[in-house]
Amino acid sequence: MTALLIVLGSAGLAIVVVEVLHRLVVRVGRRSALAADLARTAHHPFLATVTVFAVQQSIRAGAGEFPARGGVLHALVILFIASFAWLVAALLLVVEDAALNRWRLDVPDNLRRRRFKTQLVILRRVTVAAIVVIAFGVVLMTFPNIRALGASVLASAGIVSVVAALAAQSTLGNVFAGLQLAFSDAVRVDDVVVVEGEWGRIEELTLTYVAVQIWDDRRLILPTSYFTTKPFQNWTRTGSAVLGTAEVDVDWATDIEPLRAELRSTCEGSELWDGRVCVLQVTDAVGGMVRLRALVSANDAGALWDLRCLVRERLVGFVWQHQRDSLPRVRADVSRPQPPSPVSPVPKTDPDSPDARVFSGGDDGDTRGLVFGGPDEPAPASARP
Repeated sequence: MTALLIVLGSAGLAIVVVEVLHRLVVRVGRRSALAADLARTAHHPFLATVTVFAVQQSIRAGAGEFPARGGVLHALVILFIASFAWLVAALLLVVEDAALNRWRLDVPDNLRRRRFKTQLVILRRVTVAAIVVIAFGVVLMTFPNIRALGASVLASAGIVSVVAALAAQSTLGNVFAGLQLAFSDAVRVDDVVVVEGEWGRIEELTLTYVAVQIWDDRRLILPTSYFTTKPFQNWTRTGSAVLGTAEVDVDWATDIEPLRAELRSTCEGSELWDGRVCVLQVTDAVGGMVRLRALVSANDAGALWDLRCLVRERLVGFVWQHQRDSLPRVRADVSRPQPPSPVSPVPKTDPDSPDARVFSGGDDGDTRGLVFGGPDEPAPASARP
């Protein structure tokens, strides 16, 4: 009866103390998001840890001898290890949540934030798994018989590790691939990628798989080893700003300069354009048609898609309204050739206009030309003095 009263009194006192501290933290949490998250996440593991510890110490100090004392104390030790591991995991989760809330992704040019979130999410899963494994190992070490088997277990660890590695070769490969992705910056959470012919965003990156949110809200699930063994496109590898094209086929009689002016007006009148690149070029002139390519830039892939659609729509509308004779057509000449009639001179395009060049004509074009230019070739022997 004495032991029972001591246990109940210790447990009740621990619960009261924990509840008082919980109410204080909740009150502080009205002004602090970290305190609110701490009160919500760590309350139950802290209550379990303090209660088990208080009961254990009260039995050791004041309960005296009673039947099954050793078994009760051993069970309390195991409960304390489990509850303390739960508390440590909860505190680490609170710290990681605070870091994630501080480094939010809903900001422009979030390259460093996406890298940090990717690494933190991977470390979060590894941390929880490590705490569970360590706690389970400590619990096993409380049994004397299992502790005595430690030497034989270590002696056979080599054979067991070889067998386990052969049995879980694919799984371990994905785990190591996930760690490699997290710390190599090859791909990060919220990166825009083109994989398996699908354009999407990295939604989740774990140790075993990567979830890609496709533009139409489907999910493409791939093993992490895919991104270390196969090529894929990463549109936001070094930044979120990207380039894109919109192509239109027109007739040979099309006047290019008005279309170039229309493209410039469309870009400058849209908030989707980031002000870097706005170029219209003739990229092909075969098969009875002329292919125009509009190259534009935007701050991110989503804005670029909308800008490309807008540019294509405006160019098509301009041709239909102002240059309807420039629509693609199939010609068949059945008349005799006529002498050429005098033609008024057509103003030539300014060769230095930045709207007519991709790899020159401006600071951005010159920089792109240096990046994509090849090494200087030596002069042929016939040209040397």
